Amino acid sequence: MEIQLLFFGITTDIVGVNKMKYTLKEGATVGNLKKLLIAKYSALKNINDFAIAINEEYVKDTTIITKNDIVAIIPPVSGG
Repeated sequence: MEIQLLFFGITTDIVGVNKMKYTLKEGATVGNLKKLLIAKYSALKNINDFAIAINEEYVKDTTIITKNDIVAIIPPVSGG
């Protein structure tokens, strides 16, 4: 199934784009997606510290991703 990935902050620098289409197996979870992204982009090794949103709602690693979802990868915000 195809989904849309959106990247923000440092994740854009790591993957080189701010959005991309991505193909996952049916029934994949957010946790599965994180593992796949770490395998492809090793600099995302701290992705567990990032917030993940699907269709503009924050989700947990156990959330199942469905066809045509828009998944945002949001790094921690540091302030000053």
